[in-house]
Amino acid sequence: MDRSMIKKDVKFLAQQGNDKYFSVPKSTSSLAQPDFISFLQYSNLFYAEGHYTNNGVLVRQLEQRLARFHKTEFCRVFCSGFWAIVLAIKTLAINGKKEILMPSLTYRRMADIAAWVGLKPRFCEVDPQTLAMSEQTVRQCINSETSLILAVHPIINCCDVKGILNLREEYNIPVLFDSVESVYESTSQGKIGGFGDVECFSLHASKLLNGFEGGYITTNNAEIAKKLSALRNFGFTGQDDVIFSGGMNAKLNEIHAAMALANLDNLEKLISDNKIRYEYYKRRLKEISGVRLVEFDETYPTSYKNILIELLDDWPFERDLTVEILNDQNILARAYYSPPLHKKAMNYPYISTELPITDNLAKKFILLPCGDFITCDDIEKIILFLKFLYDRA
Repeated sequence: MDRSMIKKDVKFLAQQGNDKYFSVPKSTSSLAQPDFISFLQYSNLFYAEGHYTNNGVLVRQLEQRLARFHKTEFCRVFCSGFWAIVLAIKTLAINGKKEILMPSLTYRRMADIAAWVGLKPRFCEVDPQTLAMSEQTVRQCINSETSLILAVHPIINCCDVKGILNLREEYNIPVLFDSVESVYESTSQGKIGGFGDVECFSLHASKLLNGFEGGYITTNNAEIAKKLSALRNFGFTGQDDVIFSGGMNAKLNEIHAAMALANLDNLEKLISDNKIRYEYYKRRLKEISGVRLVEFDETYPTSYKNILIELLDDWPFERDLTVEILNDQNILARAYYSPPLHKKAMNYPYISTELPITDNLAKKFILLPCGDFITCDDIEKIILFLKFLYDRA
């Protein structure tokens, strides 16, 4: 069936009078909204005090609560997750060495972060079962120029924490865990947040913990926490003392901290709602040939946030065409980390060998709509749409 016929059939499927199957777009962003009164009450604290930025009352409270939540000694918040990772790399990378190890199957701008701090990304293969780097795939990339391991948790479940920590001990290489999608997760080693030298998280509106925009870092190392505090504030350690070079203005403001705190209060309710949506998807997707839900490991606490499916061999369309058809009808599904980083044009040095597993996986996975604005009725319509595509192909 060609594209024009598909779209003709889809238009017939859409509700009468609508041009699209969904009149309102359904996205993959969480967009969690806290109780508005709670948000205003938090906001009133900094407004009444007149302390709007520079480590105000809400920023301090948010850092304390996130440290308790992740069971770590320290938390430092930032204006974005991007700058949190940049400053973490500046803090941890071994001086005189030029390479940072990272997966290619990850966030589309991750290699740019390495370039910002003058390092050369070396892309590692991933485990086909976890979609993440493992002890074995990272070990194959370690060399005399390795300055840092940037271990990224996948969108569903966690990477090989134990194995990567083994490499940290064996080679004495610092480890930064990118835990942006793993705020609520745990592994057999414990709760995400206290592993490696630091862990980085996002407070972006699309993530589990919505602070409008922002990021944070957790660590159990007092010296690292001290340096990060300075680097996010132009390098200042006191009113006029600049000890650390390379500082910038990466502070989180109070209104964003208010939003994050209000959502933190509501986190357990959000997880419960996510689980309802996930279980609905899980039950109904089993009825569709050609797709497989990537399931959460429920052995340990999990967020149930993202909905990721794999297109199997008997699915009738290529992944990119499937995404195009869904998007055309306001089902804003997304290709999972595609193209992988080693296939993208870059204007800075990087190192990549052949990554056949990554290349294969990058063609197969789709993120489906999820989050606070998706109802079970919406999910049912999405399931019917996918069944329609399969049956009419």
